[in-house]
Amino acid sequence: METILLLTHSEADGSLPKAALEALSAAKSLGGPVTAAVFGGNVDAAAKALAGAGAAKVLTASGDAFAQPRYATDAAAATALAKAAGAQLVIAPATSRMARVAAGVAQRLGGKIDTHVSQIADEGGVTISRWYYKQRIEAKQKRKERPWVLLVDPGAYPASAAAGGSAPIEKVEVAAPASRTTVTGVKAPTSGEQTIKPDAKLLLVAGAGWTKKQADGKPNPEKAEQLILGFLRASGASLGSSKSLVDQAGEGQKVFEFMSHLNQVGQTGATPRHPKGLATCCHGEEPHVVGWRFIRERRAINLDANCGWARGKADVLYVADAFAVMEKVNALVGAK
Repeated sequence: METILLLTHSEADGSLPKAALEALSAAKSLGGPVTAAVFGGNVDAAAKALAGAGAAKVLTASGDAFAQPRYATDAAAATALAKAAGAQLVIAPATSRMARVAAGVAQRLGGKIDTHVSQIADEGGVTISRWYYKQRIEAKQKRKERPWVLLVDPGAYPASAAAGGSAPIEKVEVAAPASRTTVTGVKAPTSGEQTIKPDAKLLLVAGAGWTKKQADGKPNPEKAEQLILGFLRASGASLGSSKSLVDQAGEGQKVFEFMSHLNQVGQTGATPRHPKGLATCCHGEEPHVVGWRFIRERRAINLDANCGWARGKADVLYVADAFAVMEKVNALVGAK
């Protein structure tokens, strides 16, 4: 059995990212003991969470130098932890912080790296599954080279639950490298309502039909905004968009102020992993469906009974006017 290491960072408050517990589930699925390692400014809560979730041992690297995400310090801490563990397999969550340094860590360890891993299994040797060509082709891969660093996509595994364990926690001393940068604070641009919620149970996808002419012969984007935002606020759903809708700014058409290209779902957008999804005013063709590949239950609203969603791509299709349906849904959800 190969030595397995779960490598992650702590959040600003010292807690553990949910994606780290998902990556821990991936590591545990191989059946062998898993050593966990965490670095950050304050790692006490994160280390206890890993110890209680089934890790055999927990290594930590902490200090003010590692509090802020920075390539030089993060790479130094991650490399030191991996070497201390003597790991042959280094499994990490694909958070923005880990993704930034993982390739450099693999290089420093003299190993190889693979990203966007969706499954890890022991099939006569460690085998990973990942998607290629805009999530259209799934491939299985093996490597002989070690150490092998694997970045596991968030949502690919359920989060590892507390198992009541009490693994030993060991601190690894890491000398912070000299840095030419100093973090003095964070300045964020003024933004609208938060509509992207990776942990939401429901994904609502809006298509360009929301801004087209309606039954009265005129477009009604203001009412569309009210209906979409009303549903998001009442249900806590995350918002997705078709490419045609977010591209309308270049065509001089009305664009929802709370939506950007970050909301785009599909072949050239995101592939979210929510338990349920509801598509509205989308035609449901292949580019959209690629983005829905990991949605477990798919429903759609469209006036066209022959739209793409009706051709075996949706579990349930409501042939109805999306304005009327969402108005009624908002009333029902709001009543609760």
